[in-house]
Amino acid sequence: MEIKDNELLRQFETDTNTGLLSIEYSVQERKIFLTKFIENDNTDEEYQDEFIKNVLEIAQERKLKVVPTHIKLIKFFRKNRRYQEMLPPGIKI
Repeated sequence: MEIKDNELLRQFETDTNTGLLSIEYSVQERKIFLTKFIENDNTDEEYQDEFIKNVLEIAQERKLKVVPTHIKLIKFFRKNRRYQEMLPPGIKI
């Protein structure tokens, strides 16, 4: 899966068979706020989860703490407890 960091639009993007899948973000200090998850209609749940995991790997490589604000991303953090350490101190999901 190839993920493009579109800094102009402040979003991570990947192309799928059915269109574009993206996560909008905002970077403040050493935190990345994942503000919006934009999905197309036919993308399956596993592909979306794989996309989110790859975006979190990018954030980890950049040594950023992650603050999910979109409901889809919050649900992902609840399902996948191993990513809890990427949350900043004081944030519980």
